Amino acid sequence: MLNMEAIRADFPILDQEINGQPLIYFDNAATTQKPECVIDAIADYYRHDNANVHRGVHTLSHRATDACEQVRDQVQHFINAPDRESVIFTQGTTDSINLVMQTWGLQHIQAGDNILLTEPEHHSNLVPWQMLAEQVGAELRTLPLLPSGALDLSGLDRLIDEKTRLVAVQHMSNVLGTLTDVDTIRQAARAKGALILLDAAQSIPHLPVDVQALDIDFMAFSGHKMLGPTGIGVLYAKREILETMPPYRGGGAMIKEVWMDRFTWGDLPFRFEAGTPNMAGIVGLGAAIRYLDKLGLEQVLAHEQTLLRYALEKMKSIEGVELYGPEDIRHRGGIVAFNLKGVHAQDVGELLDQQGIAVRTGHHCCQPLMRFYGVSTMVRASFYIYNTHEEVDRFVDALARTQRLLQRRQSRRNKQEQKV
Repeated sequence: MLNMEAIRADFPILDQEINGQPLIYFDNAATTQKPECVIDAIADYYRHDNANVHRGVHTLSHRATDACEQVRDQVQHFINAPDRESVIFTQGTTDSINLVMQTWGLQHIQAGDNILLTEPEHHSNLVPWQMLAEQVGAELRTLPLLPSGALDLSGLDRLIDEKTRLVAVQHMSNVLGTLTDVDTIRQAARAKGALILLDAAQSIPHLPVDVQALDIDFMAFSGHKMLGPTGIGVLYAKREILETMPPYRGGGAMIKEVWMDRFTWGDLPFRFEAGTPNMAGIVGLGAAIRYLDKLGLEQVLAHEQTLLRYALEKMKSIEGVELYGPEDIRHRGGIVAFNLKGVHAQDVGELLDQQGIAVRTGHHCCQPLMRFYGVSTMVRASFYIYNTHEEVDRFVDALARTQRLLQRRQSRRNKQEQKV
């Protein structure tokens, strides 16, 4: 069991009121709040160690370099990567996926080849492959969704063939919370020689992710969704693949030697880290990983699924609530996507905000998924380590009040229209 009182005390942003009500933050799938230790780590870096890395011979540069490279080792152990050179620091999940697209993708995907994606993919793992397919003349294929919110894997053998070069899938849906059956997809891909890219932006903050056990070729995730700062992320790739990939950007640090007419590539991992890195962001990511390691990701997932089960049961009592995603919480993370029948999601979000509750509304960067369900927007409540059963109770009560208020508004409009 997580010590909720101690955990909540670690997050200063939670100690405030919004519109006269204690803040309830249920927008964790968008970004998570930061514990004091992460904030302090970033501030301490700027107070005591700020210098550019990998270049200077002075003490501050050595300290900054050591601090950043220690975080690379932390990430390696956190995801069980086979070596530290397989860990590339990026700006985030989107940047990591674009790096793969611009380097490995342009090298290995050509006209007549195909890429398999899934229907609920976040735009970050959809649009880059659309851009590549248009550029080189490749085909995009889609693994469809079942009404339950699970992927329909029945057509894998038909969708993956000898021309499939890459299967790019999310590990957890940022809208439905659905967990992808990576093992089944990987086995089908391996049988045809295709590589696997895993978008772990939503999964890695909430459950243990072992890249060797999953046997994936690429994995991308962001620091800000796992208690860390914005502007820092990670690309993991198998070392034998990275060795063949050209640099993503040109500039300092990614070279070995430079002449006026040519240059030679630098060694891994620096080949893909051109320019001055986000040193403070890297240090903050390291503090976030230490915090999560101390809690234990198995405990984190169990806590979120307990909240999820509780929230789903309570929400079912509200008339007109339309819930999306698998009913079996063993196959999903702590995310609830829903709509109130006949009510625009934005209206729901604004009225919840007036009651101190932060949720996300919109298409959640998943417009194909919205079209699958025949809606343009959804409301999303997403839970994390600092959320409680009491907050779920307040959320459900506020949602019921919101529904009653909107129903009264609609009733008044109907009466006015009848008079006209």
